[in-house]
Amino acid sequence: MDEFIARGFAATRLDDIAKRAGVAKGTIYLHFKDKESMFEELIRTAIVPFVSRLATMPPAMNGSVRDMVEALARMFLKEVAGTRRADLVRLIVAEGPRFPAIADFYYREVVSRGLVAMRGLIELAIARGEIREPKLAQFPQLLIAPMMIAVLWKSLFERHAPLDAEAMLQTHLDLIFGARRPT
Repeated sequence: MDEFIARGFAATRLDDIAKRAGVAKGTIYLHFKDKESMFEELIRTAIVPFVSRLATMPPAMNGSVRDMVEALARMFLKEVAGTRRADLVRLIVAEGPRFPAIADFYYREVVSRGLVAMRGLIELAIARGEIREPKLAQFPQLLIAPMMIAVLWKSLFERHAPLDAEAMLQTHLDLIFGARRPT
């Protein structure tokens, strides 16, 4: 992970990974056929388990869908945006256009699963009357957008203008679900 994050996908060499790991380059080939398969395994171990947890969480029976979305978003901010996993997400965004096979893999293993989970939550919220606009189910990306903005903002602009990702998320959810009434 450190080599890919430090150098980017294109500039990372298996020689450098082997050196950092303290193994011979040939040892890497015992486990991976090439750099791309190594990167894919990194995504599988670092990010896919998080998305799998998100996709398999049962719908909120007692609480609201908004409560569940807030919990998922907080988990994302803590386990992705606030960790080295965010560097991997940024790497995909930066280098995915030049390496479409990697972007395709990330879409298949991460993005598509996240979109299915978010669409399911949106449809549940619509059925329960928590979300009034049924067209939102066509665009689950809108529910995920603040989390992606947080990842990108923190790496690019945080030193210029710190972002309160939690407050941004609450404002975003107020726009989608309606503002919460004071208790």
